[in-house]
Amino acid sequence: MQLKPINQQVVAVVGASSGIGRVAALQFANRGAKVVVAARSQPGLESLVEEIRSLGGDATAVVADVSDFDQVTKIAQTAVDTYGRLDTWVHNAAIELYAAFAVTTPEEFKRIIEVNLLGQAYGAMAALPHIKRTGRGALIHVSSIEAKRSIPLQSAYAASKHGVDGFLEALRVELKHEKLDISVTNIMPAGINTPLFNKARTKLGVKPMPTPPIYQPSLVAKAIVEAAERPKRDVVVGDVGKVLLFLQRIAPSLVDAYLLRTGFDSQYTNEPKSENTPDNLFEPVTGYDKIEGDFSNQARSWSL
Repeated sequence: MQLKPINQQVVAVVGASSGIGRVAALQFANRGAKVVVAARSQPGLESLVEEIRSLGGDATAVVADVSDFDQVTKIAQTAVDTYGRLDTWVHNAAIELYAAFAVTTPEEFKRIIEVNLLGQAYGAMAALPHIKRTGRGALIHVSSIEAKRSIPLQSAYAASKHGVDGFLEALRVELKHEKLDISVTNIMPAGINTPLFNKARTKLGVKPMPTPPIYQPSLVAKAIVEAAERPKRDVVVGDVGKVLLFLQRIAPSLVDAYLLRTGFDSQYTNEPKSENTPDNLFEPVTGYDKIEGDFSNQARSWSL
């Protein structure tokens, strides 16, 4: 399958106000793509569009909550209305809850599924008709290594990411059956240094952190941009993620034992954080519209 060069593409990046989505949008624009950026945070999108345009790029923003299908369709339609077509859809929007399953409420679990799973499905549904009209293109969905292996204290998040992997597997074969030149890629990052950990709801009593080793979001963005030009199936970002998923395939009980020993304390910082601290589970929070989180001094900008 031959996809267009990046500088000939119109790309929608959903979940672009911070972290992986923000740096991916910048990388696409730097390579010459026309970019539609979407998220719930209007200030984050406005600053991103301003940054892209100041660097000579072309970007348009759409404020949207991906749990609302009509708002997701508006993102895809904006790409077509503004630039005439849609070539690549990058779906990165996600929220997180750090809590034991026993203290997770039905409303919290439902909200994680609505954004992280249904939102991803809505994105593919909204983008596909437009991509089909161009004759070729890419659906790139950012999930997590938790699409294949769940981690304790993240049951709702892991369930949503497993669901993403499931519907992408079916969709990929259906598109091949239709003989369509549309690639479907599942990007599965390990622990990434993004502002997610500042914005996530936590019932741990402290601010959570990614399980080390931690990687910079630019590595994930690089994988996303590459998949938009050269089709890939599954991409694990972070060498520790590759090791974990390999062990999960051959000895899942060994991974259970490993996570029983290391999977709890490794997600705790020493910074107290109340359960009542504002989070972005249901509404966006301000002040975190940036690429990197608070773990830059621990994060790797490389991966084997």
